[in-house]
Amino acid sequence: MLLVPSADGKGIVMRPETLREETRRSAAKKAACGCGPFATRLAGGEKNGRKRMATVGAVYDLAPMPREPGDVIRGGDNTDRTDRPERPRAQAKWLTASVERDAEQVIGTVFDEAERRDPDREREWVMLVDGARHQLDLIHDQCDARGAEVRIFIDFVHVLEYTWGAALCFFARTDPAAETWVGDIATEILKGRAEQVADDLDARRLGVDKAVGYLRAKLPYLGYDIALAEGWPIATGVIEGACRHLVKDRMDITGARWGLPGADAVLKLRAVISNGDFEEYWEHRTQREHLRVHTIRYRRRPRTHGVITVPQAEPHPFGIGHRAQIFTA
Repeated sequence: MLLVPSADGKGIVMRPETLREETRRSAAKKAACGCGPFATRLAGGEKNGRKRMATVGAVYDLAPMPREPGDVIRGGDNTDRTDRPERPRAQAKWLTASVERDAEQVIGTVFDEAERRDPDREREWVMLVDGARHQLDLIHDQCDARGAEVRIFIDFVHVLEYTWGAALCFFARTDPAAETWVGDIATEILKGRAEQVADDLDARRLGVDKAVGYLRAKLPYLGYDIALAEGWPIATGVIEGACRHLVKDRMDITGARWGLPGADAVLKLRAVISNGDFEEYWEHRTQREHLRVHTIRYRRRPRTHGVITVPQAEPHPFGIGHRAQIFTA
């Protein structure tokens, strides 16, 4: 059984005072100079400076399933195949998320959970990421600090997006030949020929610099031929889904503007519920609140100058403060 850690980020619209300093300065600078080509809407790729990035982490078990490029890419003779193997489902999925802690801390928590599951490093660790440079650096730092050997792969869907960007330099947007071309390129990448694909695109140039740069920069993480042969996953569906149901479904509702403590409490509570730990958490909270409000306050004990010292309650095992306000999850 494979052990699969993963991490990703998802922006949350925040109240201005809770934005990170860099985001706040950027938004203030843009507002002061009136930057941007449009007065009434954002241009493509332009940010409005209202979001703070939450980091989401996942760890799960997955049965390996060896397959071939034709099992992944549809096209040509593979279009009408009916014998595609059924993919294994993620098991024992554990999630965490925080908008208050930074990415380094959340990724460290992900590695803590992975080590808890496999302290003797007897299982194959396969980590799936979206390819953000900062994220990769943090993951390598954790691997070096812990002496962990982790197979890291870029989400193949992200790679496909770059190949589609290159295709639109050669074909009209509605040309069916573009899909065939992308399928051929993707199949070559899945066969472990990403470098040859980049060289071929580089030779043709025609506006494909972005795809070439991406493939060459991520070459160490594009060993899909090995991943397919070993039955390892090559897409970040689990962490992308976690970003949606942990963060977007609740935090991105129309008109929502979050403060930092409230947003982080809701994220932690949703992760606790998703992990199936809510009953244990609620029992712990109820016991600690009863101890704080009743048992300690009303038990008979000698007074010292008319003052009774009430000890602080212990934190519960899932990281939500014992007196934290409970928000609707």
